[in-house]
Amino acid sequence: MPKLKTRKSVIKKVKITKRKKVIRRTTGQNHYNSKESGKEGRMKKNDRRLFKADEKNVLQALPYNN
Repeated sequence: MPKLKTRKSVIKKVKITKRKKVIRRTTGQNHYNSKESGKEGRMKKNDRRLFKADEKNVLQALPYNN
């Protein structure tokens, strides 16, 4: 069976922690943010963890899925 290629788009969008958690950026940060409260804006600056079902698929698409 041939080696699987790494999905380059996935690598650019997520970060894998030491314990194999998949971290992504929060959505909705581009524009229309002046209407939001300060709390909403601060929450968008934090990164989020993917759902466990999605994490499994992302880890399969990456080369280090041990």
